[in-house]
Amino acid sequence: MTNCYLIADETARQAVLFDAPDHTTSPLLKEAAARGWDVTGLWLTHGHFDHFADHAVVRQKFPAAKILLHALDEPKALHPEVQSRLFQLPFVIPPLKADAHATDGQKLKIGSLEVVVIHTPGHSPGHVVYHFPKEKVLVGGDLIIGGSIGRTDLPDSDHQEMEASIRKVMGLPAATRLLGGHGDATTLERSGRPIRSCGRYWPRVEWRTRRRIADYPPRPAPGLGDVQLALNPKLLHPLA
Repeated sequence: MTNCYLIADETARQAVLFDAPDHTTSPLLKEAAARGWDVTGLWLTHGHFDHFADHAVVRQKFPAAKILLHALDEPKALHPEVQSRLFQLPFVIPPLKADAHATDGQKLKIGSLEVVVIHTPGHSPGHVVYHFPKEKVLVGGDLIIGGSIGRTDLPDSDHQEMEASIRKVMGLPAATRLLGGHGDATTLERSGRPIRSCGRYWPRVEWRTRRRIADYPPRPAPGLGDVQLALNPKLLHPLA
């Protein structure tokens, strides 16, 4: 399953959706509308189909939402049919053109919440994570998942870059809450322990965990207003 996060500044009534897995975003968009939040952005961690397939659903409900994606991953989003054929997807993904490109060190805001973009290539050339330094929260995409890391055996993956990206992120405070692209929320300390104990970083070839829709939503991250997670109960994606 691929995770999708809605993070809001409740006082400012502004929210951003992080990633848009297929058949997943509607519950969060409905919740945002019910709470009177304006979803101002869809900020993507990378261009693998299981992280952006619902982008048109987001735009339909919140037409002004600005889509961010790193330039190096935009070709995948512009031509989703390549991934659709490769993985024989049973649904159609419309092409996506970002409104702006996420860049390393870029500073963004959701109301009063400050967010810093960190470029973390390896799993994908344009992979990024979104760091909330004051709240000690990291929206991590497929960088670190389930005590392991995202795959680096894909055509445009690079294992050496993945190692460098993980070292960079592991420089953040150990207590940073990690909201990964797959699996449960954790912390950098808990996620890094099994990786470090192995003495190296290795590619995760399979993701085996299934989650029920009954598990939605998890506990919110403290200090971030409302953080919610939607899970896709239908498909087990092969890209993690």
